[in-house]
Amino acid sequence: MLSSGHSSVVPINLFVALLCACIVIGHLLEEQRWMNESITALAVGLCTGVVILLTTGGKSSHLLVFSEDLFFIYLLPPIIFNAGFQVKKKQFFRNFMTIMLFGAVGTLISTAIISIGATHFFKKMNISSLRIGDYLAIGAIFSATDSVCTLQVLNQDETPLLYSLVFGEGVVNDATSVVLFHAIQSIDLSHINSSIAAEFLGNFLYLFISSTILGVLTGLLSAYIIKKLYFGRHSTDREVALMILMAYLSYMLAELFYLSAILTVFFCGIVMSHYTWHNVTESSRITTKHAFATWSFVAEIFIFLYVGMDALDIEKWKVVSDSPGTSIMVSSILLGLVLVGRAAFVFPLSFLSNLTKKFPYEKIDIKQQVTIWWAGLMRGAVSMALAYNQFTRSGHTHLHGNAIMITSTITVVLFSTVVFGLMTKPLVRILLPSQKHTASMLSSEPSSPKSFAVPLLNRQDSEDNQASHNMPRRTSLRMLLSTPSHTVHHYWRKFDNSFMRPVFGGRGFVPFVPCSPTDQSVHQWQ
Repeated sequence: MLSSGHSSVVPINLFVALLCACIVIGHLLEEQRWMNESITALAVGLCTGVVILLTTGGKSSHLLVFSEDLFFIYLLPPIIFNAGFQVKKKQFFRNFMTIMLFGAVGTLISTAIISIGATHFFKKMNISSLRIGDYLAIGAIFSATDSVCTLQVLNQDETPLLYSLVFGEGVVNDATSVVLFHAIQSIDLSHINSSIAAEFLGNFLYLFISSTILGVLTGLLSAYIIKKLYFGRHSTDREVALMILMAYLSYMLAELFYLSAILTVFFCGIVMSHYTWHNVTESSRITTKHAFATWSFVAEIFIFLYVGMDALDIEKWKVVSDSPGTSIMVSSILLGLVLVGRAAFVFPLSFLSNLTKKFPYEKIDIKQQVTIWWAGLMRGAVSMALAYNQFTRSGHTHLHGNAIMITSTITVVLFSTVVFGLMTKPLVRILLPSQKHTASMLSSEPSSPKSFAVPLLNRQDSEDNQASHNMPRRTSLRMLLSTPSHTVHHYWRKFDNSFMRPVFGGRGFVPFVPCSPTDQSVHQWQ
């Protein structure tokens, strides 16, 4: 018993040590603005996999046996929740229509092109065991961009409009891809007809709407409970624990009701950052902000570290070893389809979006379009999660077609993250030269979305005043934010202030307790 326990402790120690190494190396390479933690974790994982292969005589490249439950239940929820919790809601809703065009409509277009292309090419290559549902799933899998990796490359101060659009598109894209994926899995696609198509559309809308509603309701429930009971008067630990548990509860409730858990936890994060976070004490705000960001950060590194090691998994490569040319060809086709599928919606939808803009500074020029196209080519955690879910449900990776798709997904994730990730920053510098004066006037706050001082659907007055002092040099985003307009954001704020915040709390509606941390924070944030 002791020997068995000790044998499991050794790989865990090594894996934790590798996580620490990734963080340290990523920090040392931070100043270069080329490498990021995702690329570092992939590289460390690959090197570790090579060492393990050599020491085990080519039998294994793993420190830990990867579990789907570990992946879907413990690693993905913090990443998606933190994306919603840290989202710049003001910029998100200011650019809402363009973001929805790219994130929802664009993802549908990309999914269709990748699915059609995969069906056309893979059937000619005689890849066995792939059915129509697999081809449609491939479209959804490779339409999911890696917004986290992209945001590590872009700089919010240097390219604020691009940052807003890429981040907003990334989170909507992930949600749409996951909902599409679950809709594809939930219906019988063996005989496609009009009724099946209608059922698919209905399933998609049901999953999207119901998952969103569940996430919103869970977030509102947490805000209401904390506002009414106000745990901070007795213990900040209770309110921090309740926020964390309610966030995780939203994910598990969606799993219980067979909904899109990723979409649910994302919207729960948005609602909790807008209401619940402002209902807790100042110390709890700092704690939860950094706790969620750290949890997400470690989970992201864990995933990429494992992907790097899993790329050398001898079991999968043995299955496809008899046809290495086929595996390389599949990966190349998928990369080509990703490039074409993204271009097919970025440029046409940018043109349509520009038609609705009245002023030149509101439009997305061709250089910005090329940057948006390139920045969204990276694939990461969501693509890996969906690929494992689709192609390991039956027969694991022993089926030839499944093994090819898993290894090809790993190859695409590795190539796109490393190559496209390394080239994104130089491309941004070439297309959009940095203007230090513009960057410094845009914001005096940290650019990281993990910052405690991130504006959460607020500070409109301060931004407007700041913009008014530099009229000749304002950027497109600054002009858009400072121009009074009746947008979705405008009407939402009126409804929010009149009906939602008085009930569920939020900034300006937090409980008042004299001489408490909340008493101080009320004055600080007003």
